[in-house]
Amino acid sequence: MPLDYTLPIIIGYDAVTLREKVDLLAAGQRLDELGELRSLSALNEKIALLRLIGRLDEAFDMANAALRQARFTGSREELAASRIRRAQVMQFQGKLDEAASELTHCVLEAETHGWSAVAAFARENRGKVLFEQGDLEGALTDLTAAVFLREKAGASVEQLEGSLVAVAVVESIIAERGPSR
Repeated sequence: MPLDYTLPIIIGYDAVTLREKVDLLAAGQRLDELGELRSLSALNEKIALLRLIGRLDEAFDMANAALRQARFTGSREELAASRIRRAQVMQFQGKLDEAASELTHCVLEAETHGWSAVAAFARENRGKVLFEQGDLEGALTDLTAAVFLREKAGASVEQLEGSLVAVAVVESIIAERGPSR
């Protein structure tokens, strides 16, 4: 089950926010190509694209539609991945507590069932939410776990890049701040 449809559109990562840098033209073209497609995979890709280009209200509405569709036609693993995508949109909307809560449920479910790719997806995103909330140690724990889970799931170097950049950034910030206490 592919979890990241946007790798060709992501052109890097912001070392301050940990968010993706996006080729806006390519993202818009891909949205046009997807048109009115309503399959779960098309909805998931549209959610990611809309989130990345900042059309957050549309992304949230589509995330809710994908969640409903996954409940009725998908597996529990697909449902968890849909919940993670919706939490990503919530994070971008500034709803950090809601996103963290949703992602925690997804981490627990994915790890309970041994869904390494979904667990990595949830951990990476929860780590980014924790980072935005200022919990650097918690963020580092989740981001590091995401790297190991992605490796376990057989992720490519491109799929690992976002997690590795995030780990390096958080480690650097922690080192600059020195020991806590």
